[in-house]
Amino acid sequence: MFLDDKQDYATVRGLVRGLDLLRALNTFEGGRCTLADLVRETGLHRTTVRRLLETLIAENYVRRSESDGRYALALRVRSLSEGFTDDDWISGVAAPALAELLSAVLWPSDVCTPQGGRMVIRESTHRFSRLSFHRAMVGQSMPMLTTAAGRAYLAHCPEDMLASLLDFMAEQDDSQARLARDRRYVARLLELTRERGYAANDAEWDEQRKIGAIALPVRHGGQVLGAVNVVFLARAFDTAEAARRFLPALAKAAARIEEQLAERG
Repeated sequence: MFLDDKQDYATVRGLVRGLDLLRALNTFEGGRCTLADLVRETGLHRTTVRRLLETLIAENYVRRSESDGRYALALRVRSLSEGFTDDDWISGVAAPALAELLSAVLWPSDVCTPQGGRMVIRESTHRFSRLSFHRAMVGQSMPMLTTAAGRAYLAHCPEDMLASLLDFMAEQDDSQARLARDRRYVARLLELTRERGYAANDAEWDEQRKIGAIALPVRHGGQVLGAVNVVFLARAFDTAEAARRFLPALAKAAARIEEQLAERG
């Protein structure tokens, strides 16, 4: 006997409550909160919330801070959206901003978003720039800790997300794993990035030793989505000179992207 496609099924309350809990966690500033915060936000019984949290921790969707006992979304939550692609903001917002940036600086630029412990180039003007040394860049990935785009993103991540990313990178078998394990190095690097107001790569990426870059984060809805950069030959400019020449136009491009994202809601 075949079931009628229109047959009603009872809602799985445990699943609904788990999803409500994930949504609630996502609403708190910095993505961190206490058990009491979640009880108040969801209206669920304290015991229910604790049981759901323990399940989500066991499945690596939630993590609990050892320092203050607060709960936060873990890196695995992002895997839930891996099958979903929404490139509308890339093509409709980032591409025009990059075109203006190219006109202003002539050197190529990229908009990058995170994927695991790397940044992926989602839009680029390399193919249009006469000063570009690469062409097919869209879809290429690069490390976070040795590139300007990656550093711009990491410097503005919530604390718990940053910790999760560093833990993930430290477990990989690549050149940035050693850097990720040195938390003092990472802390100094990101503090310097925040202090000067932009991220930079002074020919530090092993695979592209001739390249320098500066970058700024792209934010929306209180979260950092990715980064936008300007890429140049390291022998042509040092970081300070590149910032003097390109940072105003780069900041204008990042601001335009963020303004357009805000208008779209």
